[in-house]
Amino acid sequence: MCELLGMSANVPTDICFSFTGLLERGGNTGPHTDGWGITFYEGKGCRSFKDPLPSAESEIAKLVRAYPIKSKSVISHIRQANRGRTCLENTHPFTRELWGKEITYAHNGQLSNYNDLRPIFYQPVGNTDSELAFCWLLDKIREKYPKRPSNMATVFRYAAKLAHQLRDKGVFNMLLTDGVYVLAYCTNNLHWITRRAPFGKATLIDTDLVVNFQEETTPNDIVTVIATRPLTNDERWHKMEPGEFALFKLGEKV
Repeated sequence: MCELLGMSANVPTDICFSFTGLLERGGNTGPHTDGWGITFYEGKGCRSFKDPLPSAESEIAKLVRAYPIKSKSVISHIRQANRGRTCLENTHPFTRELWGKEITYAHNGQLSNYNDLRPIFYQPVGNTDSELAFCWLLDKIREKYPKRPSNMATVFRYAAKLAHQLRDKGVFNMLLTDGVYVLAYCTNNLHWITRRAPFGKATLIDTDLVVNFQEETTPNDIVTVIATRPLTNDERWHKMEPGEFALFKLGEKV
């Protein structure tokens, strides 16, 4: 299976610390060697970096790890392929336009009996069950909301209902964002943690790295990190239940 990483923050924040821990699981401390990707939101736009190489070996990953891009919403993914070959077009996250906004998605899990997922407007570029499910999900949202609603939270709650249907087809852990809201949906393995003042130190599980967040933040900062498995061993992470979803906006759980 793959692993997910997401972030929601109230101020532009870099994800270098958490990303460093995730990269190790792409070939060093974990078997997720079939590519990786990350998408950062900056204003109305977003920038993505992807590579079909293992994240632990990728020169592009090293660049991203060393380059403190600041964002309020981030989604990242390391892949262990089960549907679709290892190539760039099958590498998460996937992004599509909806109502003039970039919507980004990543999936951990495997679906079966999904031939009834037949999107019309959005079409997959690659051949993964993950991207097909994303296109189907956006089709359903576009069908229900032909125009952008004034309250985007309702859209993400509807997306969580659609995720219930996808969960019936197998394992469906998902991250979905428009750059403001970040939705986390759990089938079997997803955790999150919200960091706020008073900040302390944290130690990565997968590599020898410690950070003192008090030196990196202001008292008003609120940062939530979502991960398949906890990335630190000295903080309290919230484990999500099967079928549970959590919606975050600017670091706060909605």
